[in-house]
Amino acid sequence: MIRVLIVDDHPVVRKGLLQILMEEPDIAPAVEAETAAEMLRLVREEEWDMIVLDITLPDRSGLEALKDVKAMRPSLPVLILSMHPEDQYALRVLRAGAAGYMSKDSASEELVNAVRKVVGGGRYVSPSMAEKLAAVIGSDYEKPPHENLSDREFQVMCMIASGKRLKEVAEELCLSVKTVSTYRARILEKMGMENNAELTYYAIKNGLVE
Repeated sequence: MIRVLIVDDHPVVRKGLLQILMEEPDIAPAVEAETAAEMLRLVREEEWDMIVLDITLPDRSGLEALKDVKAMRPSLPVLILSMHPEDQYALRVLRAGAAGYMSKDSASEELVNAVRKVVGGGRYVSPSMAEKLAAVIGSDYEKPPHENLSDREFQVMCMIASGKRLKEVAEELCLSVKTVSTYRARILEKMGMENNAELTYYAIKNGLVE
């Protein structure tokens, strides 16, 4: 039986994922966690075949939590499940060690296939994202400016570009406004931009926000 740990801070989402997996005879009833801290405790204490991990958690970024999981259990596959568009995070999470990336919109149709694929040692991305990754690999790829940002800087940039004020970003990420302001300054410097309007235009043009 495949043992799955589902990590998401929204009870409705967790229940929906559980329901999908419960219909499969080879998948054991999944266990739930709603924070990164709870997930890491369960990873330390029990054996899992895979983790389905939301990228946005209340206590820390799913990207940061992914790195902790891979440090503890390098061979444990992690499927990132997110409300964010694939273009925004897929390549970044795969480079960070995830076994796959799936948008929540496609979970009802693709979750079971993705679980079986990553447990079997494969990687899961949507067909459209697979084409984009193939194009990157098969060409002289020049990294766009946003790929030079750290994971946290990238997260802050996307939140600012989606219209969130610094105070809102700080509250959501459990940071001080001063820290978020420092991140913003670094982002603008690395991106060669001067203000939020330029960041927003860039993010929309490159499909990083909806």
